[in-house]
Amino acid sequence: MRMNVSAEPADVDLRPLSARSVVLSVLLGTHPPQLPVKDLIRLVEPFGVGGSALRAALSRMTAAGDLRRTDDAVYGLSDRLLARQRRQDEAVRPRTRAWHGDWEMLIITTTGRGPAQRADLRTRLTSLRLAELREGVWLRPANLARPVPDDVLEIAEPCTARPSRPAPELAAHLWPLTTWATTARALLAHAAESPRPPDRFTLFAAAVRHLLTDPVLPPELLPADWPGDELRTAYAAYRAELGEPAG
Repeated sequence: MRMNVSAEPADVDLRPLSARSVVLSVLLGTHPPQLPVKDLIRLVEPFGVGGSALRAALSRMTAAGDLRRTDDAVYGLSDRLLARQRRQDEAVRPRTRAWHGDWEMLIITTTGRGPAQRADLRTRLTSLRLAELREGVWLRPANLARPVPDDVLEIAEPCTARPSRPAPELAAHLWPLTTWATTARALLAHAAESPRPPDRFTLFAAAVRHLLTDPVLPPELLPADWPGDELRTAYAAYRAELGEPAG
């Protein structure tokens, strides 16, 4: 596996490990996303989570609705987190199609939504890898093979457009491509220099979060040496190290 790494990796935002974050990361990377306690103990132990801490975390997560527990002490993701796993799988292996210059556009047609509703809609549209050109107008190149949820279409009008602005210039305006690539290369560099299991676990959890924000643009709209596929390959190799499928 080739990694384009800098001599001095830049700082990246790495969240500290907790029993909950380790359990979620393990289950989100497991297909189907359910495991018996004995397997969870084996998988989380290298990351400093002992059996008592694990059981306490499982109890809290079940009570909070993050997990489901069966009678035979098998824990699996709740429906809400199953949706998160689908988004994560799509981030790791996005489905694309050939791009012929068209852009998909969603124009928000409803008004009167409160702040929480507007924030939720913004989050959902961003998760569809759309970017906001101006208030109520969201678009991206039409190179993704993914549906737009029906409830979004109830409040937005979809259309196809060919903006007059040059496509590479528009893409660079809508997404912080240079910043995204810099962070991705820093993650790759840190991963190459981090042999300890807890460090690698934390790094690749951050890598998945970063891949969720990859706009997955057509190659002709990306800067040279775009590291998106390289980061996906590194994550798939890491899941293989753990003996788990990548998705």
